[in-house]
Amino acid sequence: MKFGTKAVHAGVEPDPSTGAIMTPIYQTSTYVQESPAKHKGYAYARGANPTRNALQKSIAALENGKFGICFSSGMGATDAVVKLLNPGDEVITSNDLYGGSYRMFKKVFEKFGIKFHFIDLTNTENLSACINKNTKLLWLETPSNPLMRIIDIEACSSIAKKNKILVAVDNTFASPYLQNPLALGADIVMHSVTKYLSGHSDVIMGALVVNDEKLYQDLAFIANSCGAVPGPQDSFLVLRGIKTLHLRMERHCFNGKKIATYLQVHPKVGKVFWPGFSDHPGHAIAKKQMSDFGGMLSFTLKDDSLENATKFMESVQLFSLAESLGGVESLINHPASMTHASIPKEERIKNGLSDSLIRLSIGVEDIEDLIEDLEQALKLV
Repeated sequence: MKFGTKAVHAGVEPDPSTGAIMTPIYQTSTYVQESPAKHKGYAYARGANPTRNALQKSIAALENGKFGICFSSGMGATDAVVKLLNPGDEVITSNDLYGGSYRMFKKVFEKFGIKFHFIDLTNTENLSACINKNTKLLWLETPSNPLMRIIDIEACSSIAKKNKILVAVDNTFASPYLQNPLALGADIVMHSVTKYLSGHSDVIMGALVVNDEKLYQDLAFIANSCGAVPGPQDSFLVLRGIKTLHLRMERHCFNGKKIATYLQVHPKVGKVFWPGFSDHPGHAIAKKQMSDFGGMLSFTLKDDSLENATKFMESVQLFSLAESLGGVESLINHPASMTHASIPKEERIKNGLSDSLIRLSIGVEDIEDLIEDLEQALKLV
């Protein structure tokens, strides 16, 4: 089944009682049982809900995985993965990482005896050098947030497997439309469903997809025990959003390429970070493991000052200055003070994330209008 067909149909079946083509919103906290020894597979909604189950099947199908688990946020999904570990275990991850993930790793889990190594994973030799007998998890984010660095999932997974290390990939920026980490050797795929999967900036949700049944059972146990599960209304909204995922991603990619190309040659723009450029350090790998290059990019101004960047961000009209990404509307973001504010400044600067970096999430609006908006704002700086 092709991706577009799966987006519309996977996990979704007509309601058996009414024939409704859309999955009903099962707005209930508990389920009536026929007897203590016989029930219909549902007992309490924290453990399972029919609307959520349909969504989990849909997301798993999009990633060509066997099992999907939805959480109340992307961070809730990430939290569940780290809870697979024990005190004394070590994690290797990238030095160019979403600020929320960095904060969770450093501020929450380190105090429970889990050690994290933040290294440059664009060079697989660094991974091999960092592995030791306590390494239990490799956490990858590619393309990275916000510098759009590309990590070779297949190469890293191969190294990890030889050392019996679990591999998890944050696939939020790419979405399953552009990249399928399980097919490249990963054990777990994580999505902030809030972003491209939902696509309409009206839901907070996360998801994990796996193929291994034991791993699924362990993660499902954590989800039920710790309770970070989404409600049926949000699950319904994401099911609806997924039906147009392939159509939205086509436009995100088209608009992203147009804007990246426009910014690259603009006299007031410094550097543009977008993996679709042939001179991007990770372009060859991105071309190998992704079907297109997405609608996310970051850039600096030639007059690279925080004052100039701030004036630009305050001057755009169609691009809304806001957290998040992946919605139908275009967003502009200042990573240093917004999505990555939890990372110490010296760490940010050392890893290339300057105070003046600007991040764009390119929406599905008319491309001429988006470029015109950027042009009028650039004239003011």
